[in-house]
Amino acid sequence: MHIYTIIKHLFLTNHGSDMAHSHTPPDIIDGKAVQSLVEAHAIRGAVVLGQPGGWAVLVRYGTLERAVAAQRARKPRLWRNLATAAAFVRDELGVARFEVDALDHDPNAIARKRPDQAERLRQQRQAVEHDKWFRAEVQKTLDGIADGSIGLIDEEEARAAERNGQVT
Repeated sequence: MHIYTIIKHLFLTNHGSDMAHSHTPPDIIDGKAVQSLVEAHAIRGAVVLGQPGGWAVLVRYGTLERAVAAQRARKPRLWRNLATAAAFVRDELGVARFEVDALDHDPNAIARKRPDQAERLRQQRQAVEHDKWFRAEVQKTLDGIADGSIGLIDEEEARAAERNGQVT
């Protein structure tokens, strides 16, 4: 048996099961509830907990410890790297000193794919190209008006031409 496993077993036997060190998934708490706890200054600590594929954040308040939930999901939110999880704890929760438990962290356990990202980038490129084309067309028209190659007609003439089927 590995020495760390023995020490952990002895610690848990003597001190009870701490959620940050147990293999049962912790209860979760949604973002609005976390924000309410922050505003009430009720958070007494935090743990950045290594998980397969990222880092979860556990908040401690009262006698409870819960994982911060992902948006619109009933599962813990995972940060891709420790620095962003730590920044969340420090900046959003207002906890400057916290624990880091990297025991179960495996950055390669979950392949993170973003199939929607390629489509989003394609749409952005199309929008940029369309905008460029549109601006060029507007500029050609303005230049034509300025040099007299494109004439202007008043609204009454335009309506009359439309009624007579002369508008192309």
